[in-house]
Parts: sequence; C-alpha cells; structure tokens
Amino acid sequence: MAVGSKSAFVIDVNEQSFTKDVLEKSRQTPVVVDFWAEWCGPCKALSPTLERLAAEFNGAFILAKINTEDNQQLAAYFRIQSIPNVKMIVNAKIVDEFVGVISEDQIREFLSRHIQSPIDKQLAEAQRMAESGDKEAARSIYELVLNDDPDNSVANLELARLLIADGDEQAAESHLERISIAASEYDTAVQLRQAMSFHRDCRAAGGEDACRRKVEANPNDLDARFGLASCLAAARKYEEALNEFLAIVAKDKTYQDEAARKAMIALFSVIGERSDLANEYRRKLASVLY
Repeated sequence: MAVGSKSAFVIDVNEQSFTKDVLEKSRQTPVVVDFWAEWCGPCKALSPTLERLAAEFNGAFILAKINTEDNQQLAAYFRIQSIPNVKMIVNAKIVDEFVGVISEDQIREFLSRHIQSPIDKQLAEAQRMAESGDKEAARSIYELVLNDDPDNSVANLELARLLIADGDEQAAESHLERISIAASEYDTAVQLRQAMSFHRDCRAAGGEDACRRKVEANPNDLDARFGLASCLAAARKYEEALNEFLAIVAKDKTYQDEAARKAMIALFSVIGERSDLANEYRRKLASVLY
C-alpha cells in the first residue's frame, strides 16, 4: 500500500510484482498506473487526488504506484520521459493515459471513459428499475445517491421525473432547483418544469370537462383543445394528452409560439425519453412537422 494511503485499492508495484499486480489484475479490474518519484513535486501534488479517488471508487479500479527511480527497467519499457505519467490499463493493454498534473474534474473525466463509479452504478441500476416499472425501487436508489451527493444532477432530475408522475409537484420542484444551469441535465429540467405547468394551464382553461365540451362543440377551438390536452397531461392520461397536442400541431404548427410541440417534448421527459409511448409520438410529431 502506498505510504500514507488509507485505501485498500492503492498498491505499490515493482518490477517483480508488475505482471501479477497490474497485467493479470487488469483482466478483472481496470488498473491506473501512476509513475512517480520522490523528488518529483508535481507527482506529490497529483498523488493525493488519485488516492482519494481510488478510495471513493471503492474498488472500481486499482491504483498502482510505480517509483521510476526504483524501477528503471519498467520506466524504460514504458518510455517514461516525464512524470507524473498515468496510464489506464485494461485487459493488459494501455487504453488511455495523461502526463503531468491535471485537475480533479479532468481526472474524473479520464476515469469515466473506462470506469463506472459506485454512484454511476447506482444510477444505472435505478434507471433499470424505473424502466422495468419498479418506480419505488428506483426512487429509493435515487434518494440514497442524494444522501451522499445532494447536488447530483442526474439523481435530482430522475427523482423529480418520478415525483411529477406521482403528482408531487412541490417535491419535484425542490429537486429541479438543485440542478445547476451548467449541468447537462438543465435543459431537461426546464422541460419538466414546463410539464408541471399543465396543472396551471388546465385550471386557467376551466378544467377538463369544460374544455372537452368546447372541443366537441368546435373542434377547431385550439385554445380549448390545448386546455383539454393540459388537463389530460395533468391527470397523467399521457397518450390522450399527446394525441390532443398532436392535433393542435397538425392544425397550426406555430400555435402560441409552438406551445403544443413544446408540450409534447416536455411530456416525453415526464413519461421517459426512451419509452414506447414517447418513441411512438416522437415519430408522429416528426411526420406532422416534416
């Protein structure tokens, strides 16, 4: 174990142990090799971050530290000319590398190209649970993730999606508010906020029954049809709502600054971007638009 490290996933490697501890081990678990030396200031700056991440990833990868002064044949074999020099080894092959000190965010991006963190694994499992219909299990996993990482944008977004589907808009909004504008999930969060506006639009239009009577009396009353679609969406009658919004797009693509098209996109986020229903109506929308 590296000096001062508290992680069982950080090991010192030499020329005698390299085959077993790096090449063989990399066939089961990715190995990040850190070439360093005692005299190297940048190495000492990088090392704590690598060791902390090895502990955080909890066995998703092994950090193997190789002192180039003590293992010159290994350094020569890998043509190490500048340190720190970090290589990712998977199945006994170098698949990625970097030289010098880089930021923690850059190291995380480097790791993420080949390794799932424990949180990533939890999020993937929650997604599988949600897609299989076990919403409660998915919700429990997202809540566990947020206990450890309250600002995790993926967990906040997906939990908000589940809460909206359950009609708990207030709780959903509290999670959407945690998503930073810089996060890749921000645009979807905006769409989910729009989805929550269905309740407000429904009330403003006078409710489902009133809107339905108006549409039956005049099918070309797009305001009434939009109100009806909003009420249906608010009541989680998603297919009926999508059908009504689609009818508006077919009549007038630019109605209220493309409100019906935007509402459909927002609904896709609520019901699941990859759901059968979303895919079906995404195709229908495309055929009407193009």
